[in-house]
Amino acid sequence: MAELKIYKMSFAKVYPLLVKKVEKKGRTEAELKELIFWLTGYNESQLETLLDEEVDYETFINQAPQLNPHREYVTGVICGTRVEEMEPSTMKEIRYLDKMVDELAKGKAMSKIFREDKI
Repeated sequence: MAELKIYKMSFAKVYPLLVKKVEKKGRTEAELKELIFWLTGYNESQLETLLDEEVDYETFINQAPQLNPHREYVTGVICGTRVEEMEPSTMKEIRYLDKMVDELAKGKAMSKIFREDKI
């Protein structure tokens, strides 16, 4: 299978777009970071280092300290694909993040985004 373009895209270039998306809808960068930390296990200093080093999206996902096991409760359609029906892959992990950012931008409560009712 051919390498996907998004894998080699710098996460430092994607991150400001995510911030802009959530802020445009009245949410905050702090909430976005909370979501990223929950999903990946990164902390503030690790995220800043990754952004400074301009790691690619694939590295950002694959070197995450601790992918949250509850991320599998994230369901729904993103980019025309049902997340829960995707095979385990880096792309599925990227789609989890995409879906959660969409939910944040749509005003969902953090407890709902984190699927606290399922835990």
